[in-house]
Amino acid sequence: MGSSIALRRPEREDGAAVFQLVNQCPPLDANSMYCNLLQCSHFAETSVAAASDDELVGFISAYIVPNRDDALFIWQVAVSEKARGEGLATRMLEHILDREVCRQITFIETTITESNPASWALFESMARRLDTGLERSLMFDRDKHFNGEHDSEHIARIGPFFK
Repeated sequence: MGSSIALRRPEREDGAAVFQLVNQCPPLDANSMYCNLLQCSHFAETSVAAASDDELVGFISAYIVPNRDDALFIWQVAVSEKARGEGLATRMLEHILDREVCRQITFIETTITESNPASWALFESMARRLDTGLERSLMFDRDKHFNGEHDSEHIARIGPFFK
């Protein structure tokens, strides 16, 4: 499937497919379909859709952190089971970073639970590809911020890097 996957900016019409994809990718938190529509419209310049034969097989939602134009926050990375193991998540991240809107980006940030080794591996690999470090720290505590209803989220901060 690898080379037959096209990467592009998401469009409003992708919202429902993003909703379905994220729901098929545990342990990702499912957002409302409305949220996914906003990701595909308001955040389209910093997000990416991956399609194969008109089927959405990957999606990254991201945005430039308010008041910090050097930091790109990766909200979610979703890859369909049929497209896993082909480096699609890395290709999608690089696709976003190559865009003009990200020319000033020198840091990538995301939050990850301790129980998500696939995400840790992806972002550790991305730090190596960018020849920089990855710092970890607690961002949202299970009890203090999530009322005990969600695992703690640790921020992974990659950078600085220069393209």
